[in-house]
Amino acid sequence: MVCAQLGIRDVMHTLGEVVDRYPPLPADGLCEVALAVFVRNETCRVLAVVDDGRAVGLVQRESFLIRMEAPGGPERPLSELMEPAPVSAEAREPLRQFVQRIAVTHPAALHAGVAVTEAGSYIGVADPVRMVAFLASDQVGASPVERFCAEIREPIADALAAAEGLLRMRLPDGAPALVDTIREAGGSALDLLDIAVELQKAEAGRLEIVPTSVRLQELMDEIDRRWRPRAEEAAVTLLVSYDGQPDCAAMADRERLLQVFDVLIGRAMACAGRGVIEASLRAQPTENGVALVGRVRDNGTADPGDDLASMLSWDSDGGAGGRARLGLMLAERTMSALAGRLQAAANTGPGATITFEFTAPAAVEAAAAEVAPTLSARPARAAHILVVDDNATNRMVVEALCEMFDCSTESVADGQEAVEAAKAGRFDLILMDIKMPKMDGVTAAREIRRLAAPASRVPIIALTANADPDEVGAYLAAGMCSVVEKPIKAERLREALEAALGGGAHAGAAAA
Repeated sequence: MVCAQLGIRDVMHTLGEVVDRYPPLPADGLCEVALAVFVRNETCRVLAVVDDGRAVGLVQRESFLIRMEAPGGPERPLSELMEPAPVSAEAREPLRQFVQRIAVTHPAALHAGVAVTEAGSYIGVADPVRMVAFLASDQVGASPVERFCAEIREPIADALAAAEGLLRMRLPDGAPALVDTIREAGGSALDLLDIAVELQKAEAGRLEIVPTSVRLQELMDEIDRRWRPRAEEAAVTLLVSYDGQPDCAAMADRERLLQVFDVLIGRAMACAGRGVIEASLRAQPTENGVALVGRVRDNGTADPGDDLASMLSWDSDGGAGGRARLGLMLAERTMSALAGRLQAAANTGPGATITFEFTAPAAVEAAAAEVAPTLSARPARAAHILVVDDNATNRMVVEALCEMFDCSTESVADGQEAVEAAKAGRFDLILMDIKMPKMDGVTAAREIRRLAAPASRVPIIALTANADPDEVGAYLAAGMCSVVEKPIKAERLREALEAALGGGAHAGAAAA
């Protein structure tokens, strides 16, 4: 849904579409069986060992073939060389959803492979390298650079898989350190490719923002956990702090916030030497949501330049290398996508301070929990609702609330799109933001009331932070039936939906 809101139209592939259906290996079989399959199929990367219709292990091509060079290798039982207890998933699961889920719950599977099932029975193996490349190359609107990066990922991932296989072997003294160097270099290359792809999406206005409820204290605790070991290893003093209410939560993209902090702290680590890095987040509730200000300060000796522009310039050192510079570019684009800003300044003493700030909607989870037990408190009937708002995060919040009330939704980003969508007459109700580009909500409401019935009679509820009596009168005069103030409270929205769908919905339309 977020992809659609930001102009991305993804092909909804399932995990089953990327399955390699090579024959399963028997659990009591010998390695010579797997060797024969790999020799016949040069593109086969992973095979599954199956017992009674269930995958019990995976055999990876590179490490397996290396072991087969040892005397007696083909005669060894498969059970000795397979990776046991592989991750399994149903073929019908959407591919993008699966990749996002498995990256959090079982990240090792992104290197090993996934056993795919139908109704619980094994049907084949999904090679993670192919999954990621499939997603990147089949995304409608992907640029040549994005497709090129997807192609490059595959041989790098193959090299990393081979390095993993080497580490499982007996190696001469000094060899493991060389393999670790290969893994580190390959991982860095993949990180750079990821940044390049994200920058391409940002330039095309297709950077995905996926808001969820984020507890801000917990976010900073995670920042501390993930960076403290690296700081200690580098003899850097890391100070992480949070300034705000302990239970404050905001609707924000948690992974994007972590990514921005990672970029800023990573750059500071490259500049700080054995100095001090301060990473902080301030959260201030406002009438429009939660104002967030993040800051990373270092006291490095490298000349950072006077501002963000000089740090991003390829003609100056900027206090860090090219990878940090690309990361800063991505952080800047991310803040732009969040209607925020990233800025930097040289400290009075050594080092620099980089700050980002934006406003996120307040999380509605607490309000939702209060409403849920009384869902006689649901609208009089399930409805199909059009959500109109130029802010993608706001649309996500409203859609989540509507779904809580068993209502389905579609969304558009401005008044003109709302009028066109309303012409179809398929909506039971419209939730209309007021201040939007191209056509504001009041004008859009008037235009909808001029349409032919039944489209002209759809109830319209205003969503706005501007709810003074005079303004509310203007909304009602334009044909809207009620107003829900931002930041939206679940209980207030439920009441408005109940009133609009329960019979008093058309009062505004009739008045107009």
